[in-house]
Amino acid sequence: MIPIFGLGNPGAQFKNTRHNIGRGTAEAFAAAHDFGAFRFEKKWNAQVVEGKVGKGKIVVILPDTMMNKSGTTAAAAARFFKTKPKDIFVIHDDADIALGRAKLSFGKRSAGHKGVESVIRGLKTREFWRFRIGIAGKRDIPADKLVLKKFTPDEQRLVKKVIKKTVAAIAIAAAKGPDRAMNAYNR
Repeated sequence: MIPIFGLGNPGAQFKNTRHNIGRGTAEAFAAAHDFGAFRFEKKWNAQVVEGKVGKGKIVVILPDTMMNKSGTTAAAAARFFKTKPKDIFVIHDDADIALGRAKLSFGKRSAGHKGVESVIRGLKTREFWRFRIGIAGKRDIPADKLVLKKFTPDEQRLVKKVIKKTVAAIAIAAAKGPDRAMNAYNR
């Protein structure tokens, strides 16, 4: 089982904010592969849906905690599935990457991202895969102000493209390995 965590904040007030692009991308991945409806899983405090891509079994997990508490869900789910951190994928926003761009990385520091810091604490390692989706605009806005902003209509076009690209890269990573996905995704 390959766990994919979509980081974000639960609740309607956070939907479509920059900070929730990880959660939204995970939802788009599950929808693109007809995984069905998410269900609440009490033991992880998360929305969960399972499915297959190729021969690989995947579970998409959306923590129902605030972003900075995502690690409790990640740790509990990893223990349940007996998954090594190197087989875990986390999707999240990245204020250091331009809007419309994205990167797949492994074993990097959090760079101040509170959700990633929480996952690192929960898993007790940085050795997991991260789909980092850029949310930075053209203006220099402090990250704490930027993350809760919604996308403008012009930005929405870029967001749709990067989500589509990320959904495809997740499928490649799950079916053929993250190294294969990285070659195309990080261009």
